[in-house]
Amino acid sequence: MYYPMFFEPTYMLVIIGVIICLLASSKMKSTFNKYSRVRNHSGMTGREAAEQVLRGAGIYDVRVEHISGDLTDHYDPRTKVLRLSDATYNSTSVAAVGVAAHECGHAIQHATGYAPLKIRGALVPVANFGSTIAWPLILIGLLFSSRSSMLFLNLGIIAFSLA
Repeated sequence: MYYPMFFEPTYMLVIIGVIICLLASSKMKSTFNKYSRVRNHSGMTGREAAEQVLRGAGIYDVRVEHISGDLTDHYDPRTKVLRLSDATYNSTSVAAVGVAAHECGHAIQHATGYAPLKIRGALVPVANFGSTIAWPLILIGLLFSSRSSMLFLNLGIIAFSLA
């Protein structure tokens, strides 16, 4: 089938993927920003909330640490460290406590051997690789109009879906 110059139906998959990612990211950031201006009733910081949730779940071998950046919060099961970002660690907002509790949920899943978390942990290196390599491949595929550029575009789409 013939398509107009510089148009390939596969481009639509890229565009749809980009739009979905941008919408999800925007919604999450706007919700966080909204509730980061609302103080929680207990006055507890994100760090204190995380420590209380972990202790309440009987988990004493997970450290809670500060990490720079915004919304860089995460639980690292390899080192058993829960890292809370600038916007979470010392904040008394509803958003900070919510994010801290969410990350504690991952620590609890790890402690109880939750199977989907194990699968997710095994897929993290694949997802990291996919997110690193996807955009360069997609851009190469978009910049050149040849049969081999379609290969780069398709590989970029596959790598993007891994992420």
